[in-house]
Parts: sequence; C-alpha cells; structure tokens
Amino acid sequence: MVILGLVLWMWIVIVVIAILLFMLIYYFNKFVILSNRIDNSLAQIDVQLKKRADLVPNLVEAVKGYMKHERGVFSDIAKARAAMLSAPDLAGRVKAGNELQNALKSIFALSERYPKLKANENFLQLQQELSAIEDKVAYSRQYYNDNLLSYNTSCTTFPGNLFAGIFGRNVKPYLEIPLEEKAVPKVSF
Repeated sequence: MVILGLVLWMWIVIVVIAILLFMLIYYFNKFVILSNRIDNSLAQIDVQLKKRADLVPNLVEAVKGYMKHERGVFSDIAKARAAMLSAPDLAGRVKAGNELQNALKSIFALSERYPKLKANENFLQLQQELSAIEDKVAYSRQYYNDNLLSYNTSCTTFPGNLFAGIFGRNVKPYLEIPLEEKAVPKVSF
C-alpha cells in the first residue's frame, strides 16, 4: 500500500512538472512571437517613412517651377528629409518623419496660391501617393500599437506576468502622436 502511494505521488509530481514545462515553453514561444510581431511592425513603419522620403524629391521637382520664390519651404523639406534619412534609430526617424510631414503640409497649402500647380497631373499624382503613404504610416502605427497591446497584456496578466519575469520581459511603451499633431485644426470661412 505504501508503494502504491509513492507511485501515485510520483505520477502526480511528473504530471505537475510536465504541466509547468509545457507552460514554460508556451509562454517563452508566446513572448518570442509577440516580440517578432512588434519588430516587424516597427520595420513596416520604417518602410513607409522611407517611401515617403523617397517621394519628396519628385514632389519638390514638380512644384519648383511654380514656386521659385518659396525657397524657405524647399529648404525646410530638404532638412527634414535629410534628418529622417540620417536618424540613427526608429524614434529619431519617426520624429523627423513628423517634421517632414509638417513641411509637406506647407507645400500643399502653398498649392492653393498656384491654380496651375493644383491642376498639374504630376503634382496631383504625387499628392495622392503621399496621402496613401500617410494612410499606411497611420495603419502601421496602429498595427504596432495593437501588437504592443497583446504583448503588454501578456506581460501584465496572470500567469504571463510570472513568465515575463522569468524571461526578463517588460512592458513596452506605445507609439504616441506628438502633441502638436493632436491639436484640432482651425477652420475658418
């Protein structure tokens, strides 16, 4: 009877160890998958920012002939583009990308002063491409934050928080919109 009790306890211990081992492997793989999704979504943001930067010279060339006296706008765009392309990390590229976006807004605002430019096919096509890229950047940022939500939830809920501690995983910050972009645009007639 004592031997039967020992065998039963041994099987219970083996089952508990097997369950713990399974959970350890499961959560390790879960954190690796979520981290890879986050890295991938950051890379997608970077790709869209690069595409936007690559379109800028074409846009500038389409606009230059119409706005020869608007040199300040062109230099702002060139500086912002150079800053974005030379930024050492994604945070720097995102910040410079926001500056580039603001500089590009000034070109589109200036196009209101030049009716021929506003009707120029190249300008319209480039404006549509930039608008599409802006949508993709916004989607990529949303996708990144959605992946972070899954990751951070796994790091903070039980039993994931126990395994996050074991694997040295911490909550990561979300990409946030700069304060100046949150301002409500002023519309006047």
